[in-house]
Amino acid sequence: MSTPLTYAGKLNVRPPEKGSFPLDHEGQCKMFMIKYMKCLNTNSNENTKCRQESKDYLECRMENNLMTKEDFSKLGFKKNISEISSERKE
Repeated sequence: MSTPLTYAGKLNVRPPEKGSFPLDHEGQCKMFMIKYMKCLNTNSNENTKCRQESKDYLECRMENNLMTKEDFSKLGFKKNISEISSERKE
């Protein structure tokens, strides 16, 4: 009888496109992460309502060399958050 582990060597495994995502062992961005998680919890896990918290968290990670510095437009933040909220009202 075969198990899923039998075929593990035959899968096409690719590394993440952006590389590894180091853990924040020193808790440098913990407060930003907590604010983001609270926002998600409050808003039924709707990420669109927590864009600013998400951006703040990613910005903290970039400033503390916990991830590669990227332009926010490449991370899904193509417009200012105020522009997005004004578009929704229209």
